[in-house]
Amino acid sequence: MSTGFYNVPEAVNEPIKDYAPGSPERDALKKTIAELRSIETDTPMYIGGKTVSTDKKGRMAPPHDHRHTLGYYSIGGAAHVSDAIHAALKAKKDWENMNWEHRLSIFLKAAELLAGPYRNKINAATMLAQSKNVYQAEIDAACEMIDFLRFNVQYATEIYSQQPHSSKGVWNRVEHRPLEGFVFALTPFNFTAISGNLPTSVAMMGNTVVWKPAFAQIYSAQVLMEVFIKAGLPDGVINLIYVPGQVTGDTIFTHADFAGIHFTGSTGVFQGIWNDIGKNIRKYKSYPRIVGETGGKDFIVAHSSADIDVLVTALTRAAFEYQGQKCSAASRAYIPKSIWNKVCKKMVENIESFRIGGTEDFSNFFNAVIDEKAFTKITSYLDAAKKSKDIEVVTGGNYDKSKGYFIDPTVLLSSDPYSVTMCEEIFGPVLTVYVYDDKKFDQILDTVDNTGVYALTGSIIAQDRYAIQAATKRLTHSAGNFYINDKCTGAVVGQQPFGGSRASGTNDKAGSMINLLRWVSPRTIKEVFVPPTDFRYPFMK
Repeated sequence: MSTGFYNVPEAVNEPIKDYAPGSPERDALKKTIAELRSIETDTPMYIGGKTVSTDKKGRMAPPHDHRHTLGYYSIGGAAHVSDAIHAALKAKKDWENMNWEHRLSIFLKAAELLAGPYRNKINAATMLAQSKNVYQAEIDAACEMIDFLRFNVQYATEIYSQQPHSSKGVWNRVEHRPLEGFVFALTPFNFTAISGNLPTSVAMMGNTVVWKPAFAQIYSAQVLMEVFIKAGLPDGVINLIYVPGQVTGDTIFTHADFAGIHFTGSTGVFQGIWNDIGKNIRKYKSYPRIVGETGGKDFIVAHSSADIDVLVTALTRAAFEYQGQKCSAASRAYIPKSIWNKVCKKMVENIESFRIGGTEDFSNFFNAVIDEKAFTKITSYLDAAKKSKDIEVVTGGNYDKSKGYFIDPTVLLSSDPYSVTMCEEIFGPVLTVYVYDDKKFDQILDTVDNTGVYALTGSIIAQDRYAIQAATKRLTHSAGNFYINDKCTGAVVGQQPFGGSRASGTNDKAGSMINLLRWVSPRTIKEVFVPPTDFRYPFMK
């Protein structure tokens, strides 16, 4: 057998295409969007390398044009969950015993497929089914997914290369074994890259996976699965199912071979899962790995020294890109009184210049929220805010779901730093501002830290370095990703490992070696070349 120590291709971030008018990539993507809109797909589950269809169907539609049908997906049941678990366990032995360079080559090939022949398809699917504008789709579905694959391959090899010191006459080594059992990947609607990363990062380390995406993301998840298969992923390594959450959980969390969960979603769901795992802990062969990134109530704090244009741009982008449907989106801001009027004027001008509509029109900056359930939740906050004596609607506040689930980008001004919209996660295009006395900067940092239960992202906008230092130190545990003079969204794989603590998750940092270490169970091996042959030590003489 041929062997060697192999260096994988150095990971670099995928260049972002700009899709400017007249560019070839713009024309090609528009053509793909038109093609996908022209057909209705019948999307099956993928279990053990086989496509599985059922008579019960779920409809897929663009959130910005909900009367149009993109296709249907097969809704599974408990039997399909069991089949997926069985397929994962059946594939496990061959997959974990595959040489690491061959295993990782599959994911490098998947990255190249997404960068080339599948780029338009994955972007178009994300734009249509998740209502992302062309730039948001490009940085997510194409670039970030490619980055996850390439950088995780590099991190995996770095993990394998980390070995202990050996003393004279001894060879110490560490094997990074996959977990014993199968891993469950439960993925969200809002990022195609997260949906693809959660099962693939686990599989790279030799694990086999049952993958359940959010129903609203199935349309693009199926494209990812197509890419993985095209790249040579063996049957049963990743099994893609569309089964209601409670049905899935009842089967997975009571299975003896459940080895871990890789999760991104709501805090409530994650806490419920943790509770279920705790109740069933005696049923498992090993303690499951629990890795989750959940909610956020992310902040931007401005100091009186802030550059107004920098601050307004950070607020506008962080709060309203992808309609605020990012766990990192800015939803509360603290602005000093001395600059508020200027900030408010420029921010409102920015927001009122937004073009709003479907993603097929590339000039639209702002699109629809994901579905009617989200629309109803977000608008209930707006209705309550309009009735509150502590809240003033600065701009926006209107909504309409007749064609798509459109909610105007909204800025609220609160006289109470602990009002409902300053504290609770809304997950939509709603930014609440509290204006504070310039002299109370230190106190406002305490307010930021003590508001709500989350600790995902946050920013300080200031030119005064003492203010920057004060915020950085005081808000140490307030955000897992902290930004200085930038918006609080847009973490890049390989540059800003992403994750938060408190109620925002386990902070296992997607896009870093830290995350991959969660999916291995190391075994230490000590080999002694000339072993002792007498139990007696010299001190005994």
